[in-house]
Amino acid sequence: MIFTKLILAHLLGDFILQPNSWVADKERRKLKSPYLYLHVLIHTVLSFIFLWNTDVWWISLVIGITHFIIDASKLSFQTVKNKKNWFFIDQLLHVFVITGISFYGKEFSFDFLNNQEFLKIVMAALFLTTPASIFIKILLSSWTPVPETQSSLQTESLSSAGKYIGILERLLVFTFIMVNHWEGVGFMVAAKSVFRFSDLAQAKQRKLTEYVLIGTLLSFGLAVLTGILIK
Repeated sequence: MIFTKLILAHLLGDFILQPNSWVADKERRKLKSPYLYLHVLIHTVLSFIFLWNTDVWWISLVIGITHFIIDASKLSFQTVKNKKNWFFIDQLLHVFVITGISFYGKEFSFDFLNNQEFLKIVMAALFLTTPASIFIKILLSSWTPVPETQSSLQTESLSSAGKYIGILERLLVFTFIMVNHWEGVGFMVAAKSVFRFSDLAQAKQRKLTEYVLIGTLLSFGLAVLTGILIK
């Protein structure tokens, strides 16, 4: 299935293989940023690798050209206020292009990576890592709580620990669903509540508690929805 392969290539190129430093440089320098063109090249190469058929080389070329047009438009028109909207518009346009190519190229057969069930699971697991973290971060960006006092939130914490905890919990929830052990999801929710919300009780900040609660529900919800869709 062309759609699954191109979506997998997109997730790798747009989230896993694109450091935050590249994104910052593109937003600052826009079309003058060399990382924009390197990013497009990576998407083109990944599409070719996942399709692995020289007879349809043009699909990779179309992916590269349309990706450049969409990303260039986003960089040119987005502002601080509409950055969140442009992120989702950008992703929807990429998915729209991939969908169109998939319908047009459905008559072609590919000999590489033909285990569709395996590809779907890999695609879902990949989405639940960095891509899901970015989606959740953007959705919560309007509600980021401001500490009431400088000392109220000063606790020792590992660097980026929250990000990796979220990734691991989503992957575990997804795994439990795929092996039909829904009770494991309930265990994860209970464990997260015990360890996380005891800290929030000490902080005594209602806004922070609500912020973490929304983030937790979004994280678990994405994992559950992804597992249901794959099954």
